[in-house]
Amino acid sequence: MILRSLLLFSVLCSSALGQAPAPQANPAGSEFALTVYSTADPVTFDPQEIARQLLQNPYNRNALPGYGVVREMRKIELVAGENTMKFTDVATGIDPTTVSFESLTAPESTSVLEQNYEYDLVNFDALLKKFINRQITITRNGRTFQATLLSSDSASIIYREGKEEEGPVQVMARDPNAIQLPDTRGLNTKPTLVWKISADRAGAHDARVTYQTDGLTWRSDYNVVVNSDDTKADIGAWVTLLNQSGASYPNAKLKLVAGDVQRVAPPQPVYAGARGGRGGQGGGAAAGFVETPFFEYHLYTLGRPTSLGNNSTKQIELFPQRSDVPVTKTYVYYGVPAQFRRYISSTPNQQGNLGVESNKKVDIYLLTKNSTANGMGMPLPAGRIRVYKQDSADRNLEFIGEDSIQHTPKDEQVMIKLGSAFDIVGERVQSSFNVNVAQQWITESFEIKVRNHKSEPVNVIIKENLYRWANWEITKNSDPYEKQDFRTIHIPVTVPADGEKVVTYLVRYSW
Repeated sequence: MILRSLLLFSVLCSSALGQAPAPQANPAGSEFALTVYSTADPVTFDPQEIARQLLQNPYNRNALPGYGVVREMRKIELVAGENTMKFTDVATGIDPTTVSFESLTAPESTSVLEQNYEYDLVNFDALLKKFINRQITITRNGRTFQATLLSSDSASIIYREGKEEEGPVQVMARDPNAIQLPDTRGLNTKPTLVWKISADRAGAHDARVTYQTDGLTWRSDYNVVVNSDDTKADIGAWVTLLNQSGASYPNAKLKLVAGDVQRVAPPQPVYAGARGGRGGQGGGAAAGFVETPFFEYHLYTLGRPTSLGNNSTKQIELFPQRSDVPVTKTYVYYGVPAQFRRYISSTPNQQGNLGVESNKKVDIYLLTKNSTANGMGMPLPAGRIRVYKQDSADRNLEFIGEDSIQHTPKDEQVMIKLGSAFDIVGERVQSSFNVNVAQQWITESFEIKVRNHKSEPVNVIIKENLYRWANWEITKNSDPYEKQDFRTIHIPVTVPADGEKVVTYLVRYSW
Protein backbone atom coordinates (compact mmCIF):
# COMPACT_ATOMS: atom_id res chain seq x y z
CA MET A 1 0.00 0.00 0.00
CA ILE A 2 2.93 2.29 -0.36
CA LEU A 3 3.82 3.82 -3.69
CA ARG A 4 5.98 6.71 -4.86
CA SER A 5 5.66 10.22 -6.33
CA LEU A 6 3.53 12.54 -8.53
CA LEU A 7 2.33 16.00 -9.53
CA LEU A 8 2.79 19.79 -10.17
CA PHE A 9 4.22 22.23 -12.70
CA SER A 10 7.65 23.44 -13.79
CA VAL A 11 7.82 26.35 -16.26
CA LEU A 12 11.10 27.63 -17.66
CA CYS A 13 11.16 31.04 -19.33
CA SER A 14 13.70 31.48 -22.10
CA SER A 15 14.71 34.23 -24.52
CA ALA A 16 12.12 36.02 -26.59
CA LEU A 17 11.21 35.11 -30.15
CA GLY A 18 12.45 37.33 -32.92
CA GLN A 19 15.74 38.99 -33.63
CA ALA A 20 16.17 41.39 -30.71
CA PRO A 21 16.97 40.16 -27.19
CA ALA A 22 13.83 39.82 -25.11
CA PRO A 23 13.00 39.78 -21.42
CA GLN A 24 13.39 36.49 -19.65
CA ALA A 25 11.61 34.93 -16.72
CA ASN A 26 13.74 34.14 -13.71
CA PRO A 27 13.31 30.42 -12.90
CA ALA A 28 14.55 30.92 -9.35
CA GLY A 29 12.04 31.43 -6.57
CA SER A 30 9.05 29.86 -8.31
CA GLU A 31 6.12 28.75 -6.20
CA PHE A 32 3.99 25.83 -7.35
CA ALA A 33 0.48 24.68 -6.49
CA LEU A 34 -1.55 21.76 -7.77
CA THR A 35 -5.12 20.57 -7.38
CA VAL A 36 -5.67 16.95 -8.43
CA TYR A 37 -9.01 15.44 -9.43
CA SER A 38 -9.75 11.74 -9.76
CA THR A 39 -12.30 9.94 -11.91
CA ALA A 40 -10.89 6.52 -11.02
CA ASP A 41 -13.11 3.59 -10.13
CA PRO A 42 -11.50 2.14 -6.98
CA VAL A 43 -12.66 -1.33 -8.00
CA THR A 44 -10.72 -1.41 -11.27
CA PHE A 45 -8.04 1.28 -10.87
CA ASP A 46 -4.57 -0.14 -10.16
CA PRO A 47 -1.95 2.68 -10.03
CA GLN A 48 0.98 0.32 -10.45
CA GLU A 49 -0.52 -1.36 -13.51
CA ILE A 50 -1.45 2.01 -15.05
CA ALA A 51 2.08 3.29 -14.46
CA ARG A 52 3.54 0.21 -16.14
CA GLN A 53 1.28 0.60 -19.19
CA LEU A 54 2.05 4.30 -19.53
CA LEU A 55 5.78 3.67 -19.40
CA GLN A 56 5.27 1.38 -22.40
CA ASN A 57 2.98 3.87 -24.17
CA PRO A 58 3.61 7.38 -22.75
CA TYR A 59 1.36 9.05 -25.33
CA ASN A 60 -1.73 7.45 -23.81
CA ARG A 61 -1.69 9.59 -20.67
CA ASN A 62 -5.13 11.01 -21.49
CA ALA A 63 -6.50 7.56 -20.61
CA LEU A 64 -5.48 8.10 -16.98
CA PRO A 65 -8.63 8.49 -14.85
CA GLY A 66 -8.01 11.99 -13.53
CA TYR A 67 -6.47 15.38 -14.21
CA GLY A 68 -4.89 18.32 -12.43
CA VAL A 69 -4.99 22.10 -12.31
CA VAL A 70 -1.43 23.42 -12.24
CA ARG A 71 -0.42 26.88 -11.00
CA GLU A 72 3.00 28.50 -10.90
CA MET A 73 3.98 31.88 -9.51
CA ARG A 74 7.37 33.26 -10.54
CA LYS A 75 9.17 36.52 -11.12
CA ILE A 76 9.66 37.67 -14.73
CA GLU A 77 11.26 40.72 -16.30
CA LEU A 78 9.20 42.76 -18.78
CA VAL A 79 9.99 45.86 -20.82
CA ALA A 80 7.49 48.64 -21.39
CA GLY A 81 5.55 47.86 -24.55
CA GLU A 82 5.29 44.54 -26.32
CA ASN A 83 7.04 41.42 -24.98
CA THR A 84 7.25 37.89 -26.36
CA MET A 85 7.74 35.26 -23.67
CA LYS A 86 8.44 31.54 -23.97
CA PHE A 87 7.57 29.14 -21.16
CA THR A 88 8.98 25.65 -21.78
CA ASP A 89 8.89 22.34 -19.88
CA VAL A 90 5.16 22.47 -19.26
CA ALA A 91 3.29 19.17 -18.93
CA THR A 92 2.87 17.27 -22.19
CA GLY A 93 -0.68 16.43 -21.11
CA ILE A 94 -1.62 20.13 -21.03
CA ASP A 95 -4.98 21.34 -22.32
CA PRO A 96 -4.01 24.56 -24.16
CA THR A 97 -7.58 25.88 -24.04
CA THR A 98 -7.34 26.17 -20.23
CA VAL A 99 -4.09 28.17 -20.05
CA SER A 100 -4.12 31.61 -18.43
CA PHE A 101 -1.35 34.13 -17.72
CA GLU A 102 -1.66 36.95 -15.17
CA SER A 103 0.65 39.62 -13.80
CA LEU A 104 -0.03 39.94 -10.09
CA THR A 105 2.18 43.02 -9.91
CA ALA A 106 0.31 45.14 -12.47
CA PRO A 107 -2.82 43.29 -13.54
CA GLU A 108 -4.59 46.42 -14.79
CA SER A 109 -1.79 47.51 -17.14
CA THR A 110 -0.53 44.12 -18.30
CA SER A 111 -2.47 42.13 -20.89
CA VAL A 112 -2.00 39.08 -23.08
CA LEU A 113 -2.32 39.95 -26.77
CA GLU A 114 -1.72 36.43 -28.10
CA GLN A 115 -1.27 33.00 -26.61
CA ASN A 116 0.12 29.93 -28.36
CA TYR A 117 0.94 26.34 -27.52
CA GLU A 118 3.84 24.97 -29.58
CA TYR A 119 5.32 21.50 -29.62
CA ASP A 120 7.48 20.30 -32.54
CA LEU A 121 7.79 16.52 -32.63
CA VAL A 122 11.40 15.69 -33.42
CA ASN A 123 11.45 13.08 -36.20
CA PHE A 124 12.85 13.18 -39.71
CA ASP A 125 9.53 13.84 -41.44
CA ALA A 126 8.58 16.66 -39.07
CA LEU A 127 12.00 18.28 -39.41
CA LEU A 128 11.91 18.21 -43.23
CA LYS A 129 8.50 19.90 -43.23
CA LYS A 130 9.98 22.72 -41.12
CA PHE A 131 12.60 23.37 -43.86
CA ILE A 132 10.37 23.60 -46.92
CA ASN A 133 11.60 26.57 -49.03
CA ARG A 134 14.74 26.81 -46.91
CA GLN A 135 18.37 25.96 -47.56
CA ILE A 136 19.66 22.46 -46.76
CA THR A 137 22.89 20.59 -47.54
CA ILE A 138 22.76 17.48 -49.77
CA THR A 139 25.47 14.90 -50.43
CA ARG A 140 24.81 13.05 -53.68
CA ASN A 141 27.07 11.01 -55.94
CA GLY A 142 30.06 11.99 -53.84
CA ARG A 143 29.32 15.72 -54.16
CA THR A 144 28.09 18.03 -51.36
CA PHE A 145 26.12 21.14 -52.29
CA GLN A 146 23.52 23.65 -51.09
CA ALA A 147 19.90 23.33 -52.23
CA THR A 148 16.46 24.73 -51.58
CA LEU A 149 14.02 22.08 -50.29
CA LEU A 150 10.76 22.35 -52.27
CA SER A 151 8.80 19.29 -51.14
CA SER A 152 9.08 16.00 -49.25
CA ASP A 153 7.12 12.78 -48.94
CA SER A 154 7.82 9.38 -47.42
CA ALA A 155 9.94 8.22 -50.40
CA SER A 156 11.64 11.25 -51.95
CA ILE A 157 12.47 14.94 -51.77
CA ILE A 158 12.21 17.61 -54.44
CA TYR A 159 14.85 20.34 -54.45
CA ARG A 160 16.44 23.09 -56.52
CA GLU A 161 20.22 23.15 -56.41
CA GLY A 162 21.81 26.42 -55.37
CA LYS A 163 20.00 29.62 -54.43
CA GLU A 164 18.89 30.74 -57.89
CA GLU A 165 15.16 30.53 -58.42
CA GLU A 166 15.72 29.59 -62.05
CA GLY A 167 17.76 26.46 -61.33
CA PRO A 168 16.53 22.99 -62.38
CA VAL A 169 14.15 21.09 -60.08
CA GLN A 170 15.41 17.62 -59.16
CA VAL A 171 14.10 14.57 -57.32
CA MET A 172 16.09 12.15 -55.17
CA ALA A 173 15.32 9.31 -52.79
CA ARG A 174 14.85 10.49 -49.26
CA ASP A 175 17.98 9.40 -47.40
CA PRO A 176 18.61 10.83 -43.89
CA ASN A 177 22.33 10.18 -44.32
CA ALA A 178 22.46 12.37 -47.43
CA ILE A 179 20.58 15.37 -46.04
CA GLN A 180 21.97 17.84 -43.54
CA LEU A 181 19.76 20.50 -41.98
CA PRO A 182 20.97 23.88 -40.75
CA ASP A 183 20.63 25.25 -37.20
CA THR A 184 17.42 23.85 -35.60
CA ARG A 185 17.51 25.91 -32.42
CA GLY A 186 14.21 27.58 -33.33
CA LEU A 187 12.33 24.32 -32.95
CA ASN A 188 10.23 23.78 -29.82
CA THR A 189 11.23 20.24 -28.95
CA LYS A 190 9.49 20.55 -25.58
CA PRO A 191 5.88 21.59 -24.92
CA THR A 192 6.05 25.41 -24.96
CA LEU A 193 3.63 28.19 -24.03
CA VAL A 194 4.27 31.42 -25.93
CA TRP A 195 2.71 34.74 -24.95
CA LYS A 196 2.76 38.15 -26.62
CA ILE A 197 2.37 40.48 -23.65
CA SER A 198 1.69 44.21 -23.52
CA ALA A 199 3.04 45.90 -20.38
CA ASP A 200 3.00 49.55 -19.29
CA ARG A 201 5.27 48.87 -16.34
CA ALA A 202 8.85 47.74 -16.99
CA GLY A 203 10.83 45.64 -14.55
CA ALA A 204 10.11 42.68 -12.30
CA HIS A 205 6.59 41.21 -12.28
CA ASP A 206 5.10 38.42 -10.19
CA ALA A 207 3.37 36.26 -12.80
CA ARG A 208 0.93 33.39 -12.35
CA VAL A 209 0.35 30.70 -14.98
CA THR A 210 -2.56 28.27 -14.68
CA TYR A 211 -3.62 25.31 -16.82
CA GLN A 212 -5.24 21.88 -16.73
CA THR A 213 -3.30 18.75 -17.62
CA ASP A 214 -4.05 15.08 -18.05
CA GLY A 215 -1.82 12.41 -16.58
CA LEU A 216 -2.60 13.06 -12.91
CA THR A 217 -4.88 11.13 -10.59
CA TRP A 218 -5.21 9.86 -7.02
CA ARG A 219 -6.94 7.21 -4.94
CA SER A 220 -7.39 6.54 -1.24
CA ASP A 221 -6.03 3.38 0.36
CA TYR A 222 -7.21 2.28 3.80
CA ASN A 223 -5.55 -0.16 6.22
CA VAL A 224 -7.75 -1.86 8.81
CA VAL A 225 -6.38 -4.09 11.60
CA VAL A 226 -9.06 -5.91 13.61
CA ASN A 227 -8.58 -7.12 17.18
CA SER A 228 -8.70 -10.69 18.43
CA ASP A 229 -12.49 -10.90 18.83
CA ASP A 230 -13.35 -8.80 15.73
CA THR A 231 -15.08 -6.07 17.75
CA LYS A 232 -12.65 -3.15 17.26
CA ALA A 233 -10.18 -2.04 14.63
CA ASP A 234 -7.35 0.40 14.01
CA ILE A 235 -7.93 2.32 10.76
CA GLY A 236 -5.36 4.31 8.79
CA ALA A 237 -5.67 6.03 5.41
CA TRP A 238 -3.20 6.97 2.70
CA VAL A 239 -3.46 8.83 -0.57
CA THR A 240 -1.91 7.17 -3.60
CA LEU A 241 -0.99 9.70 -6.30
CA LEU A 242 0.10 8.98 -9.85
CA ASN A 243 1.92 11.46 -12.10
CA GLN A 244 2.27 10.68 -15.80
CA SER A 245 1.71 14.28 -16.95
CA GLY A 246 5.12 14.72 -18.56
CA ALA A 247 6.41 17.20 -15.96
CA SER A 248 7.83 17.14 -12.43
CA TYR A 249 6.59 19.44 -9.69
CA PRO A 250 9.07 20.34 -6.92
CA ASN A 251 7.97 21.68 -3.52
CA ALA A 252 4.34 21.80 -4.54
CA LYS A 253 1.38 22.96 -2.50
CA LEU A 254 -1.03 20.07 -2.93
CA LYS A 255 -4.82 19.86 -2.85
CA LEU A 256 -7.05 16.90 -3.66
CA VAL A 257 -10.72 17.12 -4.63
CA ALA A 258 -13.05 14.25 -3.68
CA GLY A 259 -16.37 14.13 -5.49
CA ASP A 260 -17.82 13.61 -8.94
CA VAL A 261 -16.86 16.80 -10.79
CA GLN A 262 -18.30 16.88 -14.30
CA ARG A 263 -16.20 17.70 -17.35
CA VAL A 264 -18.04 18.26 -20.63
CA ALA A 265 -15.33 16.69 -22.79
CA PRO A 266 -11.78 15.36 -22.42
CA PRO A 267 -8.94 17.81 -23.03
CA GLN A 268 -7.93 18.49 -26.63
CA PRO A 269 -4.17 17.80 -26.58
CA VAL A 270 -2.50 14.41 -26.33
CA TYR A 271 -3.30 13.75 -23.82
CA ALA A 272 -8.56 24.89 6.98
CA GLY A 273 -11.06 24.02 9.11
CA ALA A 274 -11.06 20.89 11.27
CA ARG A 275 -12.12 17.49 10.10
CA GLY A 276 -15.33 16.06 11.39
CA GLY A 277 -14.99 14.17 14.63
CA ARG A 278 -11.31 13.66 15.47
CA GLY A 279 -10.31 14.37 11.85
CA GLY A 280 -8.33 17.48 12.75
CA GLN A 281 -6.50 15.88 15.66
CA GLY A 282 -3.18 14.05 15.73
CA GLY A 283 -0.29 14.25 13.33
CA GLY A 284 -0.29 18.04 13.23
CA ALA A 285 -2.50 19.99 10.82
CA ALA A 286 0.60 21.75 9.47
CA ALA A 287 2.06 18.45 8.27
CA GLY A 288 -0.91 16.38 7.09
CA PHE A 289 -4.09 16.82 5.11
CA VAL A 290 -6.89 19.05 6.36
CA GLU A 291 -10.38 18.32 5.02
CA THR A 292 -12.87 21.12 4.30
CA PRO A 293 -16.21 21.16 2.48
CA PHE A 294 -15.88 22.89 -0.89
CA PHE A 295 -18.98 23.60 -2.99
CA GLU A 296 -20.68 20.16 -3.21
CA TYR A 297 -17.36 18.32 -2.89
CA HIS A 298 -14.62 17.89 -0.30
CA LEU A 299 -11.15 19.43 -0.43
CA TYR A 300 -8.07 17.84 1.17
CA THR A 301 -5.20 20.32 1.58
CA LEU A 302 -1.72 19.11 2.48
CA GLY A 303 -0.16 21.26 5.21
CA ARG A 304 3.37 21.07 3.80
CA PRO A 305 4.98 21.19 0.35
CA THR A 306 5.75 17.94 -1.42
CA SER A 307 7.91 17.18 -4.47
CA LEU A 308 6.29 15.05 -7.14
CA GLY A 309 8.33 13.51 -9.92
CA ASN A 310 7.18 12.62 -13.41
CA ASN A 311 6.45 8.95 -14.19
CA SER A 312 6.09 8.13 -10.51
CA THR A 313 3.66 7.27 -7.75
CA LYS A 314 3.65 8.56 -4.19
CA GLN A 315 1.78 7.88 -0.98
CA ILE A 316 0.95 10.45 1.70
CA GLU A 317 -0.96 9.82 4.92
CA LEU A 318 -4.55 11.05 4.55
CA PHE A 319 -5.30 11.07 8.29
CA PRO A 320 -3.57 9.71 11.40
CA GLN A 321 -4.51 6.22 12.52
CA ARG A 322 -7.80 5.88 14.39
CA SER A 323 -7.62 3.33 17.20
CA ASP A 324 -10.29 1.06 18.69
CA VAL A 325 -13.00 1.92 16.15
CA PRO A 326 -16.05 -0.27 16.92
CA VAL A 327 -16.72 -2.83 14.17
CA THR A 328 -19.16 -5.68 13.74
CA LYS A 329 -18.48 -8.89 11.87
CA THR A 330 -21.52 -10.26 10.13
CA TYR A 331 -22.35 -12.89 7.54
CA VAL A 332 -24.55 -12.50 4.46
CA TYR A 333 -26.09 -15.40 2.56
CA TYR A 334 -26.96 -14.26 -0.95
CA GLY A 335 -28.45 -17.43 -2.38
CA VAL A 336 -29.77 -15.81 -5.56
CA PRO A 337 -27.56 -16.73 -8.56
CA ALA A 338 -25.16 -13.92 -9.49
CA GLN A 339 -26.73 -13.33 -12.92
CA PHE A 340 -30.11 -12.49 -11.32
CA ARG A 341 -28.88 -10.15 -8.58
CA ARG A 342 -29.28 -7.14 -10.88
CA TYR A 343 -31.97 -8.63 -13.10
CA ILE A 344 -35.21 -6.66 -13.52
CA SER A 345 -37.93 -8.10 -15.76
CA SER A 346 -39.62 -5.65 -18.12
CA THR A 347 -42.81 -7.75 -17.96
CA PRO A 348 -44.10 -10.20 -15.32
CA ASN A 349 -41.77 -13.18 -15.80
CA GLN A 350 -43.72 -16.44 -15.81
CA GLN A 351 -40.77 -18.77 -16.41
CA GLY A 352 -40.86 -21.25 -13.53
CA ASN A 353 -37.16 -22.17 -13.43
CA LEU A 354 -35.93 -18.59 -13.46
CA GLY A 355 -33.13 -18.13 -10.91
CA VAL A 356 -33.67 -21.39 -9.03
CA GLU A 357 -29.97 -22.33 -8.99
CA SER A 358 -28.43 -21.98 -5.54
CA ASN A 359 -25.26 -20.19 -4.48
CA LYS A 360 -23.85 -21.98 -1.43
CA LYS A 361 -21.25 -19.48 -0.24
CA VAL A 362 -21.88 -17.26 2.79
CA ASP A 363 -19.97 -13.97 2.63
CA ILE A 364 -18.14 -12.26 5.50
CA TYR A 365 -18.58 -8.52 6.10
CA LEU A 366 -17.06 -6.05 8.53
CA LEU A 367 -19.37 -3.16 9.40
CA THR A 368 -18.66 0.18 11.01
CA LYS A 369 -20.28 3.62 11.10
CA ASN A 370 -18.29 6.62 9.92
CA SER A 371 -19.33 8.67 12.94
CA THR A 372 -17.74 10.99 15.48
CA ALA A 373 -18.80 8.65 18.27
CA ASN A 374 -16.73 5.89 16.64
CA GLY A 375 -13.66 8.11 16.38
CA MET A 376 -14.19 8.71 12.65
CA GLY A 377 -16.67 11.18 11.16
CA MET A 378 -14.59 12.64 8.30
CA PRO A 379 -15.71 12.29 4.66
CA LEU A 380 -13.96 9.21 3.25
CA PRO A 381 -12.84 9.46 -0.40
CA ALA A 382 -13.37 6.46 -2.67
CA GLY A 383 -10.62 3.87 -2.43
CA ARG A 384 -9.44 0.38 -1.57
CA ILE A 385 -9.69 -1.11 1.93
CA ARG A 386 -7.32 -3.88 3.04
CA VAL A 387 -8.01 -5.73 6.29
CA TYR A 388 -5.49 -7.55 8.50
CA LYS A 389 -5.56 -9.53 11.73
CA GLN A 390 -2.78 -10.53 14.10
CA ASP A 391 -1.88 -14.21 14.37
CA SER A 392 -1.57 -14.82 18.13
CA ALA A 393 1.04 -17.56 17.55
CA ASP A 394 3.74 -15.26 16.15
CA ARG A 395 2.07 -11.81 16.42
CA ASN A 396 2.39 -11.22 12.68
CA LEU A 397 -0.35 -9.40 10.80
CA GLU A 398 -2.06 -11.60 8.22
CA PHE A 399 -4.18 -10.35 5.30
CA ILE A 400 -7.83 -11.43 5.60
CA GLY A 401 -9.61 -9.54 2.82
CA GLU A 402 -9.92 -6.51 0.58
CA ASP A 403 -12.79 -4.38 -0.71
CA SER A 404 -13.48 -0.92 -2.11
CA ILE A 405 -15.72 1.95 -1.05
CA GLN A 406 -17.22 4.84 -2.95
CA HIS A 407 -17.19 8.38 -1.53
CA THR A 408 -18.67 7.99 1.96
CA PRO A 409 -20.03 10.99 3.93
CA LYS A 410 -19.90 11.19 7.71
CA ASP A 411 -22.45 9.18 9.68
CA GLU A 412 -22.87 6.64 6.85
CA GLN A 413 -22.24 2.92 7.29
CA VAL A 414 -19.14 1.32 5.77
CA MET A 415 -19.49 -2.32 4.65
CA ILE A 416 -16.28 -4.22 3.87
CA LYS A 417 -16.61 -7.57 2.14
CA LEU A 418 -13.73 -9.81 3.24
CA GLY A 419 -14.47 -13.09 1.47
CA SER A 420 -16.54 -16.25 2.04
CA ALA A 421 -16.82 -18.22 5.27
CA PHE A 422 -15.22 -21.67 5.34
CA ASP A 423 -17.49 -23.22 8.00
CA ILE A 424 -20.87 -21.70 7.08
CA VAL A 425 -22.83 -22.79 3.99
CA GLY A 426 -26.23 -22.01 2.55
CA GLU A 427 -28.84 -23.70 0.40
CA ARG A 428 -31.76 -22.10 -1.47
CA VAL A 429 -34.55 -24.24 -2.98
CA GLN A 430 -37.70 -23.20 -4.82
CA SER A 431 -40.51 -25.08 -3.05
CA SER A 432 -43.50 -23.96 -5.15
CA PHE A 433 -44.37 -21.93 -8.26
CA ASN A 434 -47.86 -21.07 -9.58
CA VAL A 435 -49.15 -18.77 -12.33
CA ASN A 436 -52.72 -17.53 -12.95
CA VAL A 437 -52.68 -15.57 -16.20
CA ALA A 438 -56.41 -14.83 -16.09
CA GLN A 439 -56.22 -13.29 -12.62
CA GLN A 440 -52.75 -11.86 -13.33
CA TRP A 441 -50.72 -13.22 -10.45
CA ILE A 442 -47.70 -15.42 -9.73
CA THR A 443 -46.85 -17.05 -6.42
CA GLU A 444 -43.47 -18.48 -5.57
CA SER A 445 -42.04 -19.90 -2.35
CA PHE A 446 -38.49 -20.70 -1.21
CA GLU A 447 -36.90 -22.76 1.53
CA ILE A 448 -33.51 -21.43 2.62
CA LYS A 449 -31.13 -23.32 4.90
CA VAL A 450 -28.00 -21.98 6.56
CA ARG A 451 -25.72 -24.54 8.24
CA ASN A 452 -23.15 -23.48 10.83
CA HIS A 453 -20.22 -25.82 11.49
CA LYS A 454 -18.53 -23.47 13.96
CA SER A 455 -18.45 -24.02 17.72
CA GLU A 456 -20.33 -20.77 18.41
CA PRO A 457 -23.59 -19.32 17.07
CA VAL A 458 -23.39 -16.82 14.19
CA ASN A 459 -25.63 -14.02 12.99
CA VAL A 460 -26.44 -14.20 9.27
CA ILE A 461 -28.39 -11.85 7.01
CA ILE A 462 -30.26 -13.75 4.31
CA LYS A 463 -30.50 -11.47 1.28
CA GLU A 464 -33.18 -12.11 -1.34
CA ASN A 465 -34.06 -10.39 -4.62
CA LEU A 466 -37.68 -10.40 -5.84
CA TYR A 467 -36.91 -10.08 -9.54
CA ARG A 468 -40.00 -11.37 -11.38
CA TRP A 469 -42.01 -8.14 -11.27
CA ALA A 470 -42.04 -4.77 -9.53
CA ASN A 471 -45.38 -5.28 -7.72
CA TRP A 472 -44.89 -7.93 -5.02
CA GLU A 473 -46.09 -8.87 -1.54
CA ILE A 474 -44.74 -11.36 1.03
CA THR A 475 -47.84 -13.31 2.08
CA LYS A 476 -46.21 -15.97 4.31
CA ASN A 477 -42.87 -15.93 6.11
CA SER A 478 -41.28 -17.96 8.89
CA ASP A 479 -39.08 -15.06 10.09
CA PRO A 480 -39.38 -11.28 10.04
CA TYR A 481 -37.89 -9.51 7.02
CA GLU A 482 -36.67 -5.98 6.32
CA LYS A 483 -37.41 -4.31 2.98
CA GLN A 484 -34.21 -2.69 1.62
CA ASP A 485 -35.47 -1.35 -1.72
CA PHE A 486 -38.18 -2.04 -4.31
CA ARG A 487 -36.79 -5.54 -5.04
CA THR A 488 -34.61 -6.58 -2.07
CA ILE A 489 -35.37 -7.96 1.40
CA HIS A 490 -33.10 -8.92 4.31
CA ILE A 491 -33.97 -11.71 6.74
CA PRO A 492 -31.69 -11.54 9.83
CA VAL A 493 -31.30 -14.88 11.61
CA THR A 494 -29.13 -16.53 14.26
CA VAL A 495 -27.73 -19.95 13.38
CA PRO A 496 -26.89 -22.11 16.43
CA ALA A 497 -23.44 -23.60 16.97
CA ASP A 498 -22.94 -26.70 14.84
CA GLY A 499 -26.58 -26.36 13.79
CA GLU A 500 -28.96 -25.27 11.03
CA LYS A 501 -31.53 -22.53 10.51
CA VAL A 502 -34.40 -22.99 8.03
CA VAL A 503 -36.25 -19.96 6.62
CA THR A 504 -39.30 -20.02 4.34
CA TYR A 505 -41.34 -17.35 2.60
CA LEU A 506 -44.05 -17.02 -0.07
CA VAL A 507 -44.16 -14.04 -2.45
CA ARG A 508 -47.11 -13.02 -4.62
CA TYR A 509 -46.59 -10.94 -7.77
CA SER A 510 -49.57 -9.20 -9.39
CA TRP A 511 -50.18 -6.95 -12.41
